[in-house]
Amino acid sequence: MKKNFVAELTWRRMLHDMIPGTEDLLQGEIVRGYIGFDPTADSLGVGNLVQVMTLLHFQQCGHQPVALVGGATGMVGDPSGKSQERNLLNEDLLQHNLACQRKQLERFLDFDCGANSALIVNNYDWFKGFTFLDFIRDVGKHISINYMLAKDSVQKRLETGMSFTEFSYQLVQGYDFYYLWKHHGIKLQMGGSDQWGNIVTGTELIRRKDGGEAFALTTPLIKKADGTKFGKTEGGNVWLDPNRTSSYKFYQFWLNASDEDVANYIRIFTLRGQEEIEALEAEHAKAPHQRLLQKELARDITVRVHSEAAYHAAVEASDILFGKGTAAALMNLSEDDLLAVFEGVPQVDVSRSELEGGINIVEFLCDKTGIFSSRGEARKMVQGGGVFLNKEKVDDIARTVSTGDLMNNRYILAQKGKKNYVLIKSL
Repeated sequence: MKKNFVAELTWRRMLHDMIPGTEDLLQGEIVRGYIGFDPTADSLGVGNLVQVMTLLHFQQCGHQPVALVGGATGMVGDPSGKSQERNLLNEDLLQHNLACQRKQLERFLDFDCGANSALIVNNYDWFKGFTFLDFIRDVGKHISINYMLAKDSVQKRLETGMSFTEFSYQLVQGYDFYYLWKHHGIKLQMGGSDQWGNIVTGTELIRRKDGGEAFALTTPLIKKADGTKFGKTEGGNVWLDPNRTSSYKFYQFWLNASDEDVANYIRIFTLRGQEEIEALEAEHAKAPHQRLLQKELARDITVRVHSEAAYHAAVEASDILFGKGTAAALMNLSEDDLLAVFEGVPQVDVSRSELEGGINIVEFLCDKTGIFSSRGEARKMVQGGGVFLNKEKVDDIARTVSTGDLMNNRYILAQKGKKNYVLIKSL
């Protein structure tokens, strides 16, 4: 017996609104439903994961998920939630972005499982031959200006101004739904709550143009308990592509979730069942400082987005920063992960030519890097076993530091005491 999709979203706190009759439709047949994705970047961000997980739950409840990648709408730009118009992309860049996003979607959705195999469609396919005159005749005449002006996405921009390009967006998205309903049997469009106006424009177009019936369902917009935007850090967006956000930073993003937020996140972003999650919450409540929920969430989503190996590397990297990691684990870090782990740690430069000749450890720690203010202090700390290079203890004041100590052929990690780090870069 397949799970009830609406009930599944409800307990996961993922249901915001839906057109009456949606649940009856979903309980009566295998439904094709779609969500649109914005192709303005070559990677999806963690903000997109709410919709990716919605499609995944949709598929696991026995329905057929369709991801629409907006090759056409990406050329227009959705005004929803935007304070100003964004730059438009050319076709080559859009196609590159679409290909990258498809690979990421394939990590979540099953594209070969029979009747409810996932599909990906690109709205450029049906818009590329659609002339402007045909569009305003066949689509524009069915939706009134008054109807379009009433949408929140339009109302919020009337004072600051909105181009005709953006004003027409809801018609373009509405036609997507009509086309998919007409030619692919798609009866349901899903999306974030900010998309409600655009989605119901599609259901209205289907009704007015062909007398048909279609349905809408939205999820709540995710906000953090402290009021800041979900998916953002001081460094900007958190991406699914490790070339944009390292697996270590990705893991840390989830690990650092507050106790107030993690109870929502583990429901939304994992496939754990209700009983299992409630059991984890009860266990977490016994010792919140151990951050059990955060660790389970970070493991689950890092493995799914990246890999098991990337998850273990991220854990090892975290251990390194907090003094538990080994020299071998440190040496296995990629340059991106190394810099991510020690972001904010003091960095100093040392001449590569001097390293090639070898530098005495005391001179290196005092004169070359300034880690210690005097040679006497450096010598005393080395002899006392309080100095580490690349996580290996240095206790011989005759030791030399050379290019052989470089990680990734460029870096040396010096450690004074338990948690005082300096990253040395050769130039």
